[in-house]
Amino acid sequence: MMATTHALVGFAIAVLVAPDAAPAVLAAGFAGGAFPDLDLYAGHRKTLHFPVYYALLALPLGLLAAFAPGTWTLAAAVFVVAAAVHSAMDAFGGGLELRPWEGTSDRAVYDHFNGRWLPPKRWVRYDGAPEDLGLAAVAAVPPILAVSGGLELLAFGALAVSAVYVLVRKPMVAVAEWLVARTPPTVLDYVPERFVQDL
Repeated sequence: MMATTHALVGFAIAVLVAPDAAPAVLAAGFAGGAFPDLDLYAGHRKTLHFPVYYALLALPLGLLAAFAPGTWTLAAAVFVVAAAVHSAMDAFGGGLELRPWEGTSDRAVYDHFNGRWLPPKRWVRYDGAPEDLGLAAVAAVPPILAVSGGLELLAFGALAVSAVYVLVRKPMVAVAEWLVARTPPTVLDYVPERFVQDL
């Protein structure tokens, strides 16, 4: 799924858990939802995706936030819950292949706890699929309706980026293939292998 979908889901979690929370808590939900995708260029869906460990960490952080409520304890709990949900959600999307709409990959997200790749369920066929945009739109509703003071613009902005990405998702592959074919091999040596192996 799109990073923006994950960020909006994290934002929605923060709003639903603590609608009147400080902006730092709401931002933590948004950031936690996006955080695992920072591994895009270094072992994507393995390096920062922890479907089990984030969930285990969320339990004590949630208890800490419940018994010692405060902006930073709640922000930490919401951040980790959003990251856990992101990691789990990726198993319901497509695989890691260049053209995920072809459904050829058997790897969705790595489960470090069990030491294996979880297969993609493809309920959302691929990142940037129309149903991915639909999920992003549903996740944007709580922040848009409940948040004010300018922070709701974050939800509108993420939704706008999502819509543009959906429009360009498939053509991006053709552009990437065209660029790789015209890139000198000495430059390609610096590009992670997974980005050029299917081109």
